[in-house]
Amino acid sequence: MYARLALVPVVLAVLTGCSSAAPTPAAPTAAPAALGTASPGTVRAARVAAPAKVAIPSIGVSSPLLRLGLNADRTVEVPPSDKGMTAGWYTGSAVPGRTGAAVIIGHNDTRFGRAVFHDLRKITKGADVTVTDERGKTSHFTVTSTESVSKTAFPTQRVYGSTTDHALRLITCDGDFDAQGHPVNNLIVYATLD
Repeated sequence: MYARLALVPVVLAVLTGCSSAAPTPAAPTAAPAALGTASPGTVRAARVAAPAKVAIPSIGVSSPLLRLGLNADRTVEVPPSDKGMTAGWYTGSAVPGRTGAAVIIGHNDTRFGRAVFHDLRKITKGADVTVTDERGKTSHFTVTSTESVSKTAFPTQRVYGSTTDHALRLITCDGDFDAQGHPVNNLIVYATLD
């Protein structure tokens, strides 16, 4: 029997370091709010198969999934720059297909060039996103909306907060570049389980 995990507030991150202009990977920037509770899917994550692959046929994405946790400063990890063509599932979010908001993060570009979510801005409402778990079970999600938001006004609660839906969020960098060569926005894709 699994013990219920103690849930502690964490500072969640927006995705940075996507620019190929950056000489080294940038550290994640903390989002403006902390998450006080986790979704019900998060507590059960240890009992179900973890996601292993994400596919978005309409934009040519097919990627294994890394497991992303928290950095020492309590910000959400992002995939390493040298694994730019690989997306990652934030293990503090729900397991895709379970109740709650599952979060998958990928770079747009890195200092090594084009990355896994380079074409995410081309995704349209109604597009299919498939997540396959370690046991081979697939969950299909339908894109309901997208938004590009400033990293300084990241909607932490809307993305990571508790929900009774079977939701999926895809996150990458977006927008113009700042003086350090980093995109100033995040692109967020919202999808729900079919």
